[in-house]
This record gives sequence, structure tokens and C-alpha cells, in this order.
Amino acid sequence: MDDRMVKPMALALAAAERAAAAGEVPVGAVLIDASGAVLAQTANRVEALADPTAHAELLALREGARLRGRPILDDCDLYVTLEPCAMCAGAIALVRVRRLYFGASDPKGGAVEHGPRFFQQPTCHHRPDVYGGIDATRAGELLRRFFADRR
Repeated sequence: MDDRMVKPMALALAAAERAAAAGEVPVGAVLIDASGAVLAQTANRVEALADPTAHAELLALREGARLRGRPILDDCDLYVTLEPCAMCAGAIALVRVRRLYFGASDPKGGAVEHGPRFFQQPTCHHRPDVYGGIDATRAGELLRRFFADRR
């Protein structure tokens, strides 16, 4: 595994841990540009914002677009601790993220390798390069612990 992949995912996992401590589902995201500079480090804020769309991925993409002053982020890579859902996969395609790296797979709610397999649909106009399983054990354990504590 390339060291460039480890650092952004470590940042995303740190954001996910902060989300868990705040009572949010522990998903973190990091958006980096082509030089490897971090444009956004975010985590789920659904509860804090009372916004069902405040997923880590969307917050990172919004911040990246705001910083860039444009809605297309085709030279950026997105690191997420959990396989994106259909809503987030749609946003990733719309902003034309270059590469998507994710940690744990999500057989129930994921839309990249599971469910609708969004990027494989003929109606999907942009398909990022996708790399799953990055630090998947740590990401999955964080989620399992979070939900076990709530049962």
C-alpha cells in the first residue's frame, strides 16, 4: 500500500472517531488535491445539523467546491471510512472525483460494491477509480463498537 493512501485514510479515521465521540455515526472523509494537500477533513454531522444529507462525503465535497470556487473536483481524491451510499456516490460522480478510496464495505447501505453499484450503471456519467478495503478492519471495528454501544 502506498504511503500517500495511508495518511489521508488515517485522517479520515480520526475524523470518524471524533464523530463517534459526538454521537454521530462514525464515518470520516478527507478530500485531497493532486499534490496531496488536504482540502477538507470532515465527519458525519447528521445529528448535529439535523440534516439527513450531512454525510461526511457530502460535507467534504461541499468544502472542496467552496475552496476551489467551482463544482468540479476532477483532480481530487476522496478517502472515506465506509463505502458510500447511493446519495454520496451520486455526488461523487457529479463533482467528478478522480479517485475514491474507502475503508469498510457496507453490504446493507453501500452503493459502490453493493446495492445499486452506482458507478457501474449506464446512466452514471463519471466513474472514479475505486479502491476499497483501505484500513477496512479499523474502520469496520469503529462502526461495530459504535453500534454495539447503542444496543
